[in-house]
Amino acid sequence: MNIVTFESTEELNEAGAGIVISLLQTKPDAVLGLATGGTPVGVYEHLVKAYRKGRLSFRKATSFNLDEYVGLPQEHPESYYSYMKQHLFDHVDLPVHQAHIPDGNAENPEEECRRYEAKLAEAKQIDLQILGLGHNGHIGFNEPDHTLVSGTHVVELKEETRKANARFFDSMDEVPTHAITMGVGMILKAKTILLIVRGEDKADVVHRALTGPIRTELPASLLQTHPNLVVMLDQAAAKHFQTQQA
Repeated sequence: MNIVTFESTEELNEAGAGIVISLLQTKPDAVLGLATGGTPVGVYEHLVKAYRKGRLSFRKATSFNLDEYVGLPQEHPESYYSYMKQHLFDHVDLPVHQAHIPDGNAENPEEECRRYEAKLAEAKQIDLQILGLGHNGHIGFNEPDHTLVSGTHVVELKEETRKANARFFDSMDEVPTHAITMGVGMILKAKTILLIVRGEDKADVVHRALTGPIRTELPASLLQTHPNLVVMLDQAAAKHFQTQQA
């Protein structure tokens, strides 16, 4: 595990993007695991800038998103389909058929999970998985529980998760109650995992996840078992760590 703290948001974003850029420069057909939410926005902005400068291409790459809300129309501004188009896909040369996001509006969500899992199996292994961290320790939408599901599955979102995401909607009633998420097993199969955590409100949970007992009630704690985990923290999130300074 390599934990690095950054003095500024800009430095963190640039470093996170740098890992993706280096990967695509050395392996143009890399398989990328992509996250949504506020955490990776700045990283995607830097990737778009680098693409416009000709420093990288996504043309041969493949991407898989971690999750998608169930029942939220694709065109809804808070769907992860819309998010990815806004922040990355519409601005780079990643072919549409190589960018995979679970279909939250599938007639049979369980069948959609099986379809998505089969696509992941075809790709064999994600080269780089980008992760954020939920306030309750979830990764993707793998919520705390007595057991965790290894494969892609439908999950009922915890109340605290829905409350945390309510800021993106007009009201709590509009926040979806379920999502399709990549399972912890697939996440942990990635060659490299890049965990990005920002803010003092995440300082306690990231410290417990990376230094405390490994348990399914804190899904991110399973990241301790990964052989190539890179953790990037801002100063506020790193307050309980003594870490390498970037």
